[in-house]
Amino acid sequence: MQKASLLILLALVSACAPSPAQTTDVSLQPYLTATPITTSTPNVLVIVETALPTNTLQIYVVESGDTISEIAEKFKIPQADLIAANPDVNPNALAIGQTLIIPDPSAPLAAASTPTPLPVPVTQAVCHPTADSGLWCFALIQNNTEGIIENVSAQITLFDEDSNAIASQTAFMPLDIIQPNSAFPVYVYFPNMPSNVNPQVQLLSAMPGGSSYLPVSLDNTSAQIDWDGKSAKVSGHVILPAESNAASQVWVAAVAYDKNGTVVGVRRWEGGALQPGSSLHFDFSVSSVGGEIEAVEFFVQAK
Repeated sequence: MQKASLLILLALVSACAPSPAQTTDVSLQPYLTATPITTSTPNVLVIVETALPTNTLQIYVVESGDTISEIAEKFKIPQADLIAANPDVNPNALAIGQTLIIPDPSAPLAAASTPTPLPVPVTQAVCHPTADSGLWCFALIQNNTEGIIENVSAQITLFDEDSNAIASQTAFMPLDIIQPNSAFPVYVYFPNMPSNVNPQVQLLSAMPGGSSYLPVSLDNTSAQIDWDGKSAKVSGHVILPAESNAASQVWVAAVAYDKNGTVVGVRRWEGGALQPGSSLHFDFSVSSVGGEIEAVEFFVQAK
C-alpha cells in the first residue's frame, strides 16, 4: 500500500499589492516506463561565476506567449547571454509584464560578475526517457544552510557512453526559493536524446534570501496517489497570518518521488491574491515521468 508523505514548508516572501486570482501550472507529461537514468553519486562540476554585460542595456516587458528563445531571436542575441543577464528570472516560467534586461550584443563581458553561488550540494542527478525520444532531467539541490536560498539554477550536461558531451541546458526550479534544511529540484527537458546518457550537474546560481518576506504556511494537505502510481491528486490550503501584509501571488509546488527517493515529477500551481488572516484552497495533480509515485512533498511561496 503506497503512502504519501507530506512536508509542509514555510516561505517568507516580499509583500505586493493584490492582483486578480489565476491558476497557472508548470507540469510534466507522464511517461510509460519506470526505469530512470541516474548517477549513484551525482557528477557536480566546479561552481562558476556568471558574467554580465557592461554596455548599454535595454529593457523588455514580457508579453503573452513570449519565450526566452523567441525574445533572444528578436534581439539577435544568444539565448545564454539573455539568461546570464537575468539570473533571477526562470526562463521556463516567464510572467506577463515581467521585465528583462536585454544586453548589448556588441558589448564585451565585464571583469566583474554576479556573486559566487553558495556551495550547496547536489544530491541527485537523474534523467527519465519519454515516449517521444526526449529526456526529463532533474537535479536535487540540498539547502543545508540556516536560511532560505533563492535564484537557484544549474547546468545539466549529458554525456554519451564515450564521455562525449552531447547536450547541455540550464535547469531551473518551479519556485524561486528553497527553505532551510530541505531539498528542491531543478529540471529541464532535452528533446531527441538517446536513453543511455550520463548527466553531470554544474551549479550556476544559489543566493542567500533577503529579509523582506511574509510568513505563509500550508494546512490540511493531502496526496491521493492513483492506483497505477502514475499520478497523484494533491490539495490543501495556503494560510497567511493576520499580522502579515497582503500577497498578490501564491505558488504551491508538488514534488513526486518513487520508492527509491528519486524525483519522478514536479508541478506548480499558481493562485492569486491572499489577504491577511485568510486562506486559499489549492487542488491539482502531479504526474510521474518515471517510476511509480511513492511520496509527495509540498512547497509554498507567496509574494
